[in-house]
Amino acid sequence: MKKCIFTGSGVAIVTPFKGATIDYEKLGELIEFQIKNKTDAIIICGTTGEASTMPDDEHIDAIEYAVKKVNGRLPVIAGTGSNDTRHAIDLSTRAQQVGADAILSVTPYYNKTSQRGLYEHFRCVAEALTIPIILYNVPSRTNLNINPGTLKLLSQIDNIVGVKECNLNQVGETINLCGDDFTIYSGEDGLIVPLMSLGGKGVISVMANIIPADTHDIAANYLSGNVEKSRKLALKTLDLIKALFIDVNPIPIKEAMNLMGMDVGKCRMPLVDMDEANKSILVKAMQSYGLI
Repeated sequence: MKKCIFTGSGVAIVTPFKGATIDYEKLGELIEFQIKNKTDAIIICGTTGEASTMPDDEHIDAIEYAVKKVNGRLPVIAGTGSNDTRHAIDLSTRAQQVGADAILSVTPYYNKTSQRGLYEHFRCVAEALTIPIILYNVPSRTNLNINPGTLKLLSQIDNIVGVKECNLNQVGETINLCGDDFTIYSGEDGLIVPLMSLGGKGVISVMANIIPADTHDIAANYLSGNVEKSRKLALKTLDLIKALFIDVNPIPIKEAMNLMGMDVGKCRMPLVDMDEANKSILVKAMQSYGLI
C-alpha cells in the first residue's frame, strides 16, 4: 500500500518578495497562518510560488526554510519540476537533501514530449529519489496531457504516489485504471467536490492562501461523509475563485493577500500588476466573501 502524503487541503503557498529577494520573515508568518487555520500540507515553490523565476539556489533555500519552519507539523511538498530531465533530477535530489517530505513534479513544457517520453522522464526522476512524488498534470500551462494509460504505468513505480490533476475529464478513467492506491488531488479550486465525488482525496489550492480553513473544510467534510456541507461551502467560494483567476495566477492571489494586509509584495516579472478593472472585480468578490 502506497503512502498517501496528505488528505484534505494543501496550500500552494505564495512566495513573498521584498524587492529582489524572498521575504523569509513574511514566509514564516504565512506558514504559521496556514498551520493555525487547518491546512493539511504546504506546497512550496510551485506555480503559485513563482518557482519559474527562482534561480536554483534560491529555490532550494526556500524549500529548506519551509522544512525548518514547519518542523514536521505538516508535510512539506516541494515543487521541483522542469522540462529538462537532468534539471528536474538535480532540483528534486537537492530538495530531498534539505528535508522535503515529497516533491511535486510538473509535466515537461515547451519542448514537451510523447507519452513514452513522459513515462521515461518521470521514471528517471523517481529512480533518483527515495521520497514520494506527486505528478502535476496541467495541460493549460504545458500544452501536454498525461493520459490515463500513462498515469497507470507511472503509478506502478513505487514512489510515484499521486497526481495533482487539472483535467477533470479523465479523473474517473484514471481511478478505474490506477485504483485507490494512487492519490488524486484537484488542481482546480472550483472542482474540489466533483473530483472528490470520483474518488479524489483533496486539493492543492490557490484560494487556501486567503481562506485556508474554508478550503480545508470543503475537503474534510466530504471525506467525513458530510457531502451537503462540503457542497454548500464549495458553492460559496465560486465567485471568489472566479475573481482569483481573472488574471494570470498568482497575480490576483497576491493582490488579494496585499488587500488583506498580508504584505506579500509584488510578483516577479514578467508578471505585472492587475489593471484597475480586474482589481475592482477582485475587491468586490472579497468584500462579498467578508475578507475585506
